[in-house]
Amino acid sequence: MGKYEKSRQLYERACGSMAGGVSSHFRMGGTPHPLFFTHGKGARIYDVDGNEYLDFTLSQGPMILGHSHPEVIRRVNEEMNRGQLFAGQHMLELELAETVQRLIPCAELIRFSNSGSESVQAALRLARGYTGRKLYVKFEGQYHGWFDNVLVSQHPSLDAAGKNDLPTKVLETQGQAASVLDEMIVLPWNDLEAVKRAFEQWGSDIAAIITEPIMCNNGCIEPLPGFLEGLREICDKNNSLLIFDEIITGFRMGLGGAQKVYGVIPDVATFGKAMASGFPVSFLAGKRSVMKVVADGTVMHAGTYNSNNPSIAAGVATIGVLEAGGEELYDRIRSLGIRLQEGIRRAAAESGHNIVLSGPGQMTFVGFSDSEKLENYRDTLECDFQKYGVFTKEMLDRGIRLIGRGIWYISTAHTEEDIDRAIETAFEVMSTMKQKDLAVSGSAQV
Repeated sequence: MGKYEKSRQLYERACGSMAGGVSSHFRMGGTPHPLFFTHGKGARIYDVDGNEYLDFTLSQGPMILGHSHPEVIRRVNEEMNRGQLFAGQHMLELELAETVQRLIPCAELIRFSNSGSESVQAALRLARGYTGRKLYVKFEGQYHGWFDNVLVSQHPSLDAAGKNDLPTKVLETQGQAASVLDEMIVLPWNDLEAVKRAFEQWGSDIAAIITEPIMCNNGCIEPLPGFLEGLREICDKNNSLLIFDEIITGFRMGLGGAQKVYGVIPDVATFGKAMASGFPVSFLAGKRSVMKVVADGTVMHAGTYNSNNPSIAAGVATIGVLEAGGEELYDRIRSLGIRLQEGIRRAAAESGHNIVLSGPGQMTFVGFSDSEKLENYRDTLECDFQKYGVFTKEMLDRGIRLIGRGIWYISTAHTEEDIDRAIETAFEVMSTMKQKDLAVSGSAQV
């Protein structure tokens, strides 16, 4: 029986009842095929074939405390004994709201939702309702959810992307309404001059700029010095709103989010993922002067499952553990990430591969590339993702689970020994890949 045989059989069975055999586009494909998992504990996850993996996927980022953290499980079970969904207010919801209000600079008022995609839609509606304007600015390569009006120029080819200073707006999937392109301006990330030019031409019609404070989904690229500050200044000058999509950076970069780390306060921000250890919850946070149009009902925001009991309990528990750990805990996560970066860089050099690394440590991008650094989306297109796919499969076969697009997440459950094991395994894999490359090159010369 093969290493992944039970998963293969279940996947084939799933294709008979689930479209593509999965419940999310981003779970399609995989190497060798989508795997079925049984349980997770700490920094490890286990599949139906009994394979154990050291996990740097962390469920696409949310598991900042690792899998099945006992305090999260305890609080969720405790709350579920009281009820699952009231479609009304409850005390834990109020407690969580007051906690994030205290921690996050822009969070003078908040509204809970279930997913990042939902909160982003609420943020854009709020921006249009508050300003009375139609357009918003987004940046090439950034992901703000899968809905029609934001899934644009998230991963275009270089040919489709067009000019660098004013990229072509590219729909990402069949079935999207082309009319959404009229709602946005797509610009290159980390290019403040391009933003200034756009506002000179369309500023009076721009309701908001929306941006990840770190471009996590493509290259894990940090902002250049002054870039976020420049966006803040441009928005203030033009009476537009600055929206931070902190679905990934929130509670991963720190308790106050990336906005506190960088010292740039947006008018509105969205949070999710790491705040609740895998339970479906997100929230929209904003300045009271802006959020007033949601508070008085001028701008509608709703949802049957908003602030459901188990998810709110998970948020209270997760943030409680993170806050108890304080700066020391966040310093530890970051130091583990830096240790990983240094080790992967060393492993690549010693095995004869050119790689590029980026990210603050709490999350890291690894790519096979001759580039020395990444500053925008187009820089990531120089990476060899086919080669990284081979690397990911070989790492999986040796018990290390990674995300195919190159981002590695660190949790509080990871140890220095885990990081060292990942580095040693990466060196082994890279060395094997180099030997195969040399063998192919040699036979080609013969």
